[in-house]
Amino acid sequence: MGKDLSGVVFSQDDRVHYRQKVRRCLDVLALMLDDFAFDAESPMTGLEIELNLMDADAEPAMRNAEVLANLADPTFQTELAQFNLELNARPRLITGNGFADYEEDLLESLSRAEDRAKKADSTIVLIGSLPTLQPRHLVLANLSANERYRALNDQIVGARGEQFSVDIRGVERLQTANDSIAPEAACTSVQFHLQVPPEKFAAYWNAAQAVAGIQVAVGANSPYLHGRQLWAETRIALFEQATDTRPDELKAQGVRPRVWFGERWITSVFDLFEENVRYFPPLLPILDEEDPVAVLEAGGVPCLGELRLHNGTVYRWNRPVYDVMNGRPHLRVENRVLPAGPTVVDMLANAAFYFGLVRQLAEEDRPIWSQLSFGAAEDNFHAAARRGIGATMYWPGAGEIQVTELVLENLLAKAYAGLGLFGVDRAHRDRLLGIIEGRCRTGRNGATWQTEAVWFAEHHRGLDRQAALHDMLLRYSSLQQTNEPVHTWPVD
Repeated sequence: MGKDLSGVVFSQDDRVHYRQKVRRCLDVLALMLDDFAFDAESPMTGLEIELNLMDADAEPAMRNAEVLANLADPTFQTELAQFNLELNARPRLITGNGFADYEEDLLESLSRAEDRAKKADSTIVLIGSLPTLQPRHLVLANLSANERYRALNDQIVGARGEQFSVDIRGVERLQTANDSIAPEAACTSVQFHLQVPPEKFAAYWNAAQAVAGIQVAVGANSPYLHGRQLWAETRIALFEQATDTRPDELKAQGVRPRVWFGERWITSVFDLFEENVRYFPPLLPILDEEDPVAVLEAGGVPCLGELRLHNGTVYRWNRPVYDVMNGRPHLRVENRVLPAGPTVVDMLANAAFYFGLVRQLAEEDRPIWSQLSFGAAEDNFHAAARRGIGATMYWPGAGEIQVTELVLENLLAKAYAGLGLFGVDRAHRDRLLGIIEGRCRTGRNGATWQTEAVWFAEHHRGLDRQAALHDMLLRYSSLQQTNEPVHTWPVD
């Protein structure tokens, strides 16, 4: 998805040739999975963080081009809208002091970016959705300048053939429609990458799917959109609806959505790539010059560009990634379920909980996915998005249980054990998982802090909803700079 597509027009022949090339890449991947040496010497991790820009009045600031020009740092990139940026942290091991290295690196990078943002009369906010966004901000004219976003918009809009409707029923209800994919820009996430060998990929992906609901419940941070209090993690519903290429007739026929939890446990990473090719038509039929068969037969490592690009236009909440680094291929699970923020240390606590829990569950003798139906995992995911840290969900051996009780009595110990398998230093394990424990004991995460702060502003300071949201976001931004975990933030 990083390609620049200035002036590209796709023909019918482009689509036919692209589809053929994608299938050729898929055949080559199957051959590689059978007998190719993938890089699996060490479980490298990675983090991507999507950022928001706001101005002094807590309104979205459409200034990412200016901020990026001031930064001149390739670790920062554009994202969909002009009020978005993306930070790609350097991949690393979490063995020993790896999390401390992440924290130092991220704080330094964000501090530098904040300094440049101030020069553009804006500030950086780590949050799932900017609560001050209004429909007037989420329009085609506010997409970032890179042509790939316009090309993607044109293809998704063309596939849809009509306006995108959003209907989210939460504490309050929001109904809106848009003629572009711009509302997707309201969904800012943190994405965790974990490199795994081919033979273990299915176990790690299945484990990630099984805990997706737990992650969302504990880490929710997106309760407001267009002035309405909706789901604890409204970003989930918005992303699913705002990029849905299916009109009602195709939904009724059971056509899969491009933003997709999936529908079954897998036995191989090939299952996921094959499903992506079988179920989803190409959106961006851009052909590479590489002949993957010839490269493989010559003893080289094919890039599989068409397959990777197609894979990037299917938005699984846990996405399979094929990549080539330093001349060696590898596979990653890209975990996409969590919102950005509230602080760097909160995001690293979420990362530690995820990496540790998934490692332990994937290595256990009796897999969790042999005891939990896939449908129950998906139900847990959407229950968590609706209710956040107050959610009840189903878990094998516990039945219907409050997520805080499940984490405190069962899953924290598993996450701790999993981090031990990674070789994470005990002090970092204790600190980061202690933040997850603190959220569960107080019942407070980013979403609950936001709603409590808005309620206080409305009922004790007499502000209307819009003023309360602006007031809350300014306080949120200030507290974020302390890097103290959100469950310790004062509400009043």
